Amino acid sequence: MKKIFFLAIIFISTIVAVSSCSDDSTWDTYKEWRETNEQFYQNQKLLKNSDGTQYYTELQPNWFPNSGVLIHYFNDRALTEGNLVPLVSSTVDVKYKGWLCNDVAFDSSYTATADGDSIFRTMPSQTIVGWQVALTNMAVGDSARVVIPWSLAYGTQSTGAILPFSSLVFDIKLVDIYSYQTQQ
Repeated sequence: MKKIFFLAIIFISTIVAVSSCSDDSTWDTYKEWRETNEQFYQNQKLLKNSDGTQYYTELQPNWFPNSGVLIHYFNDRALTEGNLVPLVSSTVDVKYKGWLCNDVAFDSSYTATADGDSIFRTMPSQTIVGWQVALTNMAVGDSARVVIPWSLAYGTQSTGAILPFSSLVFDIKLVDIYSYQTQQ
């Protein structure tokens, strides 16, 4: 059942991406922005720590081959080892802020109060694919910077300040798993 769910997500995402890319006016109109975002993502992949090691780890889930997001954990993961890791069907509490490759902020949970101070409550399955990949690779208590290529964000769609072909950067803290769904 889980495999069918993931295959359906991949199939629908592929159809949306292919049909959206066939819109030549969007492709042409946002050419410079698209190239800037693609270059930004590639540059982030090359970032190094002061000791010469890679700053980001690329997460490529087996349920979505040839895709990936970049993640850098801010915390010592040994301290969160053994904590619960959400499934896409879990309900999670996160704190986050997001910005574009040009450092323009577009969203933040730090103004939210409905589910607690700065908490955004959601299911990974109800978010963009890049968040699904990141959240299902974080344990409760982890804080990370996540860089999501446009193809795993909003693709060729625009929403608010987010233009088509926008790579997104998020600082995310997985505060809690409000409702943990077990695998079937």
